[in-house]
Amino acid sequence: MAQDDNGGKDITAADSSGLAHAEESAGLAVIARDALTDPGLPPHHERVTDIDPKAEKRAERTVYTLFYLSIVGSIWAVAAYMLFPMESHNVGDVRLNNMFIGLGITLGLLALGIGAVHWGKALMYAHEGIDVRHPTRGTEETRARAVEIFQEANEESGFGRRTLIRNTLIGALVAFPLPAVVLFRGLAPQDQNPVELLSHTMWAKGTRLALDPSGAPIKASDVTLGSAFHVIPEGLTDLGHGDGYLEEKAKAVVLLMRLKPEDLHELPERKDWSYDGIVAYSKICTHVGCPVALYEQQTHHLLCPCHQSQFDVANHCEVIFGPAARALPQLPIAVDDEGYLIAQSDFTEPVGPSFWERH
Repeated sequence: MAQDDNGGKDITAADSSGLAHAEESAGLAVIARDALTDPGLPPHHERVTDIDPKAEKRAERTVYTLFYLSIVGSIWAVAAYMLFPMESHNVGDVRLNNMFIGLGITLGLLALGIGAVHWGKALMYAHEGIDVRHPTRGTEETRARAVEIFQEANEESGFGRRTLIRNTLIGALVAFPLPAVVLFRGLAPQDQNPVELLSHTMWAKGTRLALDPSGAPIKASDVTLGSAFHVIPEGLTDLGHGDGYLEEKAKAVVLLMRLKPEDLHELPERKDWSYDGIVAYSKICTHVGCPVALYEQQTHHLLCPCHQSQFDVANHCEVIFGPAARALPQLPIAVDDEGYLIAQSDFTEPVGPSFWERH
């Protein structure tokens, strides 16, 4: 049994019989008596493409053919989106649209990946090497050598020399994102400006605030102190439950809350946007459009459960925590002659994620 001079810990060495024997300490170094010697790298085995020029040429043709197939697959996905529309909402049309777009995207990505792997395995430099990494900035000689290594890599991979492979690879990489661009653009109406559509909702001057989902109008007297209501415009339920209903609801949903009037810190120009402590704000988070559905009545904070953005209702729903970039848009409200809460106008700024306001 040996003692460490600094920490006082016992250092025990055990032989194969399990008995402890005293060993002379060589500081803190641990010297293995049966350390293995470095066997070095295995001998290099040449590939068929290294020996046979015809095999090399055949592998090159295979690679750029795969890249061509990738380009064809990406272009086909875009064409399939147009050739097999699904606006009819027929199940058969939707299946054909999904199937042919999926086949095109699959071919584009699969051929690109297989071509890159085959290029690396059959044509690129195949000798094993060891890259010694240093924790600090290298010397100027080392940095110059790094530039030479990049040049050598270009020579060994044939990226600059094999122009057909290089150009088809670039073409495949350029074509592959095109289906995503077309599909995402297709989420919005083709004949209308999506930014303009998101800038306006069903709210208009005199529109009553109604309960979601029943559509029953709300009186100011129904909103008690500390309560929160999920609100839609009156008349939204008349649209039925088709696409128009969902699209309009997604833009117009509102949270209605009542605070003590003295707890509200309102800007002078927004003094008449509330009624006796009742305020209304868009329910759509300004981060990525999730529903802000959690209200903490003691702190007057709204929480988006998706990414934990928090908004202070007492201060025009300003962001106090989380990734949201701006406050929730406020809906100006008032009361009509019958005591029902009504909107004074539409929102004065776009609802939803902040990037929609950049136009």
